[in-house]
Amino acid sequence: MIERPGEYSLRAPAAAHHDHGHEHGESEATSTTVFGFWVYLMSDCVLFGTLFAVYAVLAPNTAGGPTPGELFELPFVLTETFLLLFSSVTFGYGMLAARAGRRRATLLWLAVTFAFGAGFLGMELHEFGKFVAEGAGPQRSAFLSGFFGLVGTHGIHVAAGLAWIVAMMAQVVLYGFEEAVLRRLMCLSLFWHFLDVVWICVFTIVYLLGVLNHA
Repeated sequence: MIERPGEYSLRAPAAAHHDHGHEHGESEATSTTVFGFWVYLMSDCVLFGTLFAVYAVLAPNTAGGPTPGELFELPFVLTETFLLLFSSVTFGYGMLAARAGRRRATLLWLAVTFAFGAGFLGMELHEFGKFVAEGAGPQRSAFLSGFFGLVGTHGIHVAAGLAWIVAMMAQVVLYGFEEAVLRRLMCLSLFWHFLDVVWICVFTIVYLLGVLNHA
């Protein structure tokens, strides 16, 4: 079949318009998702802000039990902190690799991030187990209730982040770097860095000031 002159020229702009509309839709979906995730993070800020306030009120009430200075070992907690800080750095490298379309490097950096995060969570669980074994569980005093509530909530978030990392590694393997995958990686990156910031506040307010004020 012979096409009349100009027939192709009528089709090409239509295809280009379709591609442009598709790209616009993807961009709009990314903006909406990221905005919604920021709203979620703000709600998490309210949650942790409330837990910090509760801890500040309860911290002086040890009911004759162990004080922060007697319980906390700063070198141990500092090691935890560095693990989480390094995990944020490695996640950043993973995002750079993902944007460059380097699948193997992305998976490697996500695996390293998972290892650091798992190490942090393992140390936290070890600390909790040690306190409970010494009779310093959350029921022992108001201070310990506030401590386990705040630090435990952060730990639950880290565990959720680790599960999310595994899920994203599977998606990278299965789907590569589709727009939806990159969008989810971006949200996970925001979540992971947010946990890092919250932990710095926990380390400073709960551990560091707790030891200094009860030295």
